[in-house]
Amino acid sequence: MPGLICAHCHAYGAFARGMPLKVEPPTRFVEILERIWWHLDKRLTLDDVYYSGLVTAIEAVRHGTTTMFDHHASPFAITGSLERLAEAFRKVGVRANIAYEVSDRDGLDRAEEGIRENVEFIKRHRGDEFITGSFGLHAQLTLSDETLEKVVEAAKGLDTGFHIHVAEGVEDVFDSLTKSGRRVVERLWGAGILGEKTILAHCAQTNERELRILKDTKTNVVHNPESNMNNAVGVAPVVRMMELGIRPALGTDGFTMDMFREAKVAYTLHKLHMADPRVMGADKVLEMVYHNNSELASKYFPRPLGKIVPGAFADLVVLSYRPYTPMHDGNFPWHFIFGMDASHVTDVVVDGKFVVRNGELLTVNEDEIFEEAKELAKALWDRL
Repeated sequence: MPGLICAHCHAYGAFARGMPLKVEPPTRFVEILERIWWHLDKRLTLDDVYYSGLVTAIEAVRHGTTTMFDHHASPFAITGSLERLAEAFRKVGVRANIAYEVSDRDGLDRAEEGIRENVEFIKRHRGDEFITGSFGLHAQLTLSDETLEKVVEAAKGLDTGFHIHVAEGVEDVFDSLTKSGRRVVERLWGAGILGEKTILAHCAQTNERELRILKDTKTNVVHNPESNMNNAVGVAPVVRMMELGIRPALGTDGFTMDMFREAKVAYTLHKLHMADPRVMGADKVLEMVYHNNSELASKYFPRPLGKIVPGAFADLVVLSYRPYTPMHDGNFPWHFIFGMDASHVTDVVVDGKFVVRNGELLTVNEDEIFEEAKELAKALWDRL
């Protein structure tokens, strides 16, 4: 089957797994950012970035994910960070689109450094079929009007879109209303951020007017159900998006690199949320996993991804799944949701080359990488 695509993730968060929390546990979304993610990303070194990329890419391919849209942050190790990630992803054998999340939260100098990192990386990887760039922004929550103007100006002529978190929690909505008198999507629309190549992660707290703006501007939305549940920020109106003709893609926000699992969560979450077992059928989930993720990837890579068609990249996954009921085109989505999982992945091919063969990772020494990653993670935790 086609290799899976993760439409939004964060390799930089890899070393948070098992990380000790040395402050009071967060009680709301902004506190999660302040006490966990912003606490961690400020202390990342370029070596941390590289090994976070390696372990994330390894987990991706082992779970059948062959393409990642990675959204990066390391505010005290910005310059060169995207190249370190690119080096890691390429070494393991995972195709990727990478962006640096520009933010004002650590000062204007670092915001401008983030802008330069995006611009230089996008230019450097023009024509690269394996690694491409998009223009990363954190969220309107941490971006002034002045910085938004700068990024729009900097992106001119790059043939790219922006990759940004949008309305992930109610705090983002309140902040936008306070700053501009407009909701998040409206503010970004007015700033010139939306468009056919722009990627909006989450959109959990969007209303009908905002959804219609997204449809009219053909802006891409990425649903990250597990992360939204974990952060208790709400459920994105994905069912309504589909009714309007918006085609949401599926990502993980770095919560996992297992797109089989993420698909199962998307399948069940909306039924529970809407108290209606008819919504979000397996066919609709597979529409996100394959059609919509593939459509998004086609905007950043020169040949089709997530499809087995003439001319597409040879990114493939082989499963050991043996159905004990009939399986055909009409019921394949239900086999995908109820039968298949990442434990069935035996072989992974990226760009026509085996990355995993008979369960063995061929491209890198997994044991050595994990041991070095443990040492770097310990050192990072000591700096927290």
